[in-house]
Amino acid sequence: MRPPHQLSLITEPSFYHGVSEAAYVALLARQEDGGMRQQSFRVALLDKVIQAAPRDRDCYLSQAQFMRPNRRAVNLYSLPLLFCDLDPVSRHHMPPEEWRRAVLMVCKDEGIPPPSLIVYSGRGVHLKWILTTPLPRAALPRWNVAQKMLGERFQHIGSDPQARDASRVLRLEHTVNTKTGQRCEVIWVTDGGDGMPIRYPFDVIFDEVAPLAREQLAEERKQRAETQQSPRWHERAALTVVNGGRHGLKLINFQELAWHRLEDLRTLATMRAAQEDGPEPLQGQRMLFLFWSLNFMALSHAVKPASFWMESQALAASLGPEWRYDRSEMSTLYHKTQAYFRGEVVEFDGRKLPPLYTPRNATLIDRFAITDDEQRALRTILSQEEVRRRDAQRKRDMRRKAGAQDRQAYEATAQHRREVARALRSEGMKQREIADQLGVSESAVRHYLK
Repeated sequence: MRPPHQLSLITEPSFYHGVSEAAYVALLARQEDGGMRQQSFRVALLDKVIQAAPRDRDCYLSQAQFMRPNRRAVNLYSLPLLFCDLDPVSRHHMPPEEWRRAVLMVCKDEGIPPPSLIVYSGRGVHLKWILTTPLPRAALPRWNVAQKMLGERFQHIGSDPQARDASRVLRLEHTVNTKTGQRCEVIWVTDGGDGMPIRYPFDVIFDEVAPLAREQLAEERKQRAETQQSPRWHERAALTVVNGGRHGLKLINFQELAWHRLEDLRTLATMRAAQEDGPEPLQGQRMLFLFWSLNFMALSHAVKPASFWMESQALAASLGPEWRYDRSEMSTLYHKTQAYFRGEVVEFDGRKLPPLYTPRNATLIDRFAITDDEQRALRTILSQEEVRRRDAQRKRDMRRKAGAQDRQAYEATAQHRREVARALRSEGMKQREIADQLGVSESAVRHYLK
């Protein structure tokens, strides 16, 4: 017979992990020998798995969803919530009711919407803002910024700066924290009006915690672009390393661009692997893809020094399941990642840049020998010719949407009007009368009759 506590129904994860056959979540459980065991399973099996999870020991569940049964940022699928992990700032134990009051007071003072859920972890609390629509993996840079800013708002009451990443796992409801003997429980639910926890649009949370709303950031970037002057290349200052904070770095710009370039490299690798028939796809190219993918993951804050080698291993497995690479070839990139997260910057021409690699599009196109056809499937790694082609296509689409005819249709209409104008003229009709009947100007009629 199962113990009474094992019969308690776990419902908290179902509020944000929707049913999906394409995504995976990870469950970590402490074993009887004291070790931890991790298993990944499809989200569609969530209810069955968590109800079978042991309740008398530490159990953790991933908060994000992954496209493969591997809990690494490179395999990220979607982000259904924002969260914040709080621990006591001292060894003093705080009961759940004190935590609830402290959190809601901070939300009121800081102007932050209250969390959808407050979960007591047996020692601290997990704050969770469930999103109206899960964010796709492409939005990870903005999600990371929101996570960082949320953590900073709660830092004075114990926010853990190391527990903000997308691959994070948090304690599962109704399981025991073996360090304290306390059970993990939901202690607060903000009602959304339908008896369920409230859900927030991501932009609402982001604009509340960001120093400037997204529209203001866009306007500031536009103003800087209009006033910035680019000196000649031989007038630019030499590179100098500056120790200290990352003040001046365009965090959102760098992170978003780096993440989109990572996505382009994944798309490129998938296309090239599909074109090869051999048992080892991307032969001779895998180290190139691994190096630059990790560089862009670090720039986007999807990988940090502590997770660098684990993410590297997961990414290498996606490029070739049996492929093994030499760690020494990645050591320079690892040290640059450490410098980046220590806050070092490179000052160049009055700008502050990260110590990681920030290549131009032309450099990447040359290194990967990206063809014009391959560029058609990419988002950011584009030549100037491809950029101009897309701009021309975008303008054509806008003209069609506004009601303008394409060239072929326009010429067919003009030919028809010429024939009608000449026929009416042969019947003795005046040019003004022909213009009125065709709905065009007299000068157009004169042109038709030439």
